[in-house]
Amino acid sequence: MAEDVLQVNHRHVILTIDEGLRDIFLWHRELLKPLMDEAAKLMTDYFQKKAKVTPGIIVGLHTFGSKVNFNPHIHMMVTMGGITKKGEWKGYDFIPFQMLRKQWQTVVLKLIRKHLTKQEKKRIQPRLQKAFSANGEGFYVYAPKQRGKIKEQLRYIARYIRRPAIGTNRIEAYDGQTVTFKYVDKTDGKEKHETVTVEEFIIRLIRHIPDEQFKTIRHYGMYSRRSKKLSKKLLATWQQGTKRWILKVKKTLRRQTWRERIISSGQKDPMICPHCDNYYDYMGEVCLEEGKLEIKIAFTKEARSYMERVICHLEGTGQEKQKEEKRNRPSASKEDVCQLSLFNVS
Repeated sequence: MAEDVLQVNHRHVILTIDEGLRDIFLWHRELLKPLMDEAAKLMTDYFQKKAKVTPGIIVGLHTFGSKVNFNPHIHMMVTMGGITKKGEWKGYDFIPFQMLRKQWQTVVLKLIRKHLTKQEKKRIQPRLQKAFSANGEGFYVYAPKQRGKIKEQLRYIARYIRRPAIGTNRIEAYDGQTVTFKYVDKTDGKEKHETVTVEEFIIRLIRHIPDEQFKTIRHYGMYSRRSKKLSKKLLATWQQGTKRWILKVKKTLRRQTWRERIISSGQKDPMICPHCDNYYDYMGEVCLEEGKLEIKIAFTKEARSYMERVICHLEGTGQEKQKEEKRNRPSASKEDVCQLSLFNVS
């Protein structure tokens, strides 16, 4: 995510809902997607009204609290500025918390009333009334200014948006009957421990498994799939004339490859053989079809010849021959292992 956004200042915006409304989204999980849409629309409308720009927004849905309870809330990565109708970049770094809190409260309550039946609305009306009266300043909205280098900010926000319900480092004990885990209590900021039964722990955990085909990360504004390429082209043209480098024209923003991700995490290059320190070279591929190994790709005659020999070696010519070859075959050397590793046999 950090590699796929503009290298500009972003805000990490958090939008929450009243505690009494959480169960409504648990009973009606179809409201989670509109909740994300409304959060993005709230920020987009604000930027378009105040700064006349369309920002880039990445929304992440968290359905969990620190105690792995069901607590749906929104995390957003929002550009501090956006693109104008003329294709120019315009910075804007002011977010009015008090105004957004009341607006977010109104949006959530309207969303619930709009999507539920009359009978359901009548049943939960006390919850809606309490959520309105008990939050005179609106629902909680938090958007701290980020400090440090832009790339470090983006990596931090992106990691936070993608975090799971609970990490294994928080699970401290398991005896077959109960699970003990630690958490930070948001009310006093202290670390605490809780012990629950295995059944209760599983119930808390599986609530956060997204429904089939549901996307917990969504893109809006400049980062939406429809306008992303166009926005980059417009900004690239604009910055050529102004010499203000919002994005690098020569560098295409892209996701890291599997190999790059492993290296950046501090591990060894997976394309280097651990035995001889030579680089692996993809020369072909062998796949299993109807119980037989078949060559699918061979870039050279030598590669095809080698794969044919490997297939013949693996399949053999019968049990007797395999036994005889096993008795007479010398132990494989490191060089043989390296050669076999050059090809993907699946």
